[in-house]
Amino acid sequence: MSEWYEESFGEDYLIVYRHRDFGGARREVEKMIDWLALPHGAKVLDLCCGMGRHSLALSEAGYEVTGVDLSEALLREARSQKGAGSVTWIRSDMRKLPLDGGFDAVVNLFTSFGYFEEDEEQVKVLREIHRMLKPGGKFIIDFLNPAYVIRHLVPHSVREDGDNLIDESRRIENGYVMKDIILTSKTDQTPRGYHERVKLYSLEQFSKMIAAAELRLEAVHGCYDESDYDAESSTRMIFRGTRT
Repeated sequence: MSEWYEESFGEDYLIVYRHRDFGGARREVEKMIDWLALPHGAKVLDLCCGMGRHSLALSEAGYEVTGVDLSEALLREARSQKGAGSVTWIRSDMRKLPLDGGFDAVVNLFTSFGYFEEDEEQVKVLREIHRMLKPGGKFIIDFLNPAYVIRHLVPHSVREDGDNLIDESRRIENGYVMKDIILTSKTDQTPRGYHERVKLYSLEQFSKMIAAAELRLEAVHGCYDESDYDAESSTRMIFRGTRT
């Protein structure tokens, strides 16, 4: 039986998340560049790069970028973008990367974490981040803020995208935020269903996992405007730190 993330990040994902634009990624990368303070040509790994929005923006900023994702459909979309030839694209599970490391920075963005049931599986991802980094290398992990998600959860919404009707149901259940997505084509009325699940971690829990992977946490931001993280009001929980 396939895991949800093996099924949900296909061609239909590109429809559901079409509103995630490249311009927004560039603005986020501009802030990340300030945080990372890396020299021109530094090696950056975009772990779970999806359709390549941030990888391409990082490459445009002058870094040597490698984008890794499990989804061939999203990597195919990434490879089709302008400037994609300047990025190395690799298909892999984020828990066991076919790379030797040596990166100046690793970024993991857009809540590309918390996909697994067992905490140890999440720690494996963090240990791979540690292995990929040079000593003194830097990491950024952009995760959701659980309290904000719980408070602002929209249980149900329906929208249209071209020929598709997108029906999304959301709930908090057993420590996870869950989403069920049904896409229905207006042409043939055939529904396609998907499920997404992300495990909710508090700041304290996440910090312990980072420490377990022998990474050093240096700051936690509440969004890309550099505001400090506030458990009640911050929209995101953005971790940044180094490999010692």
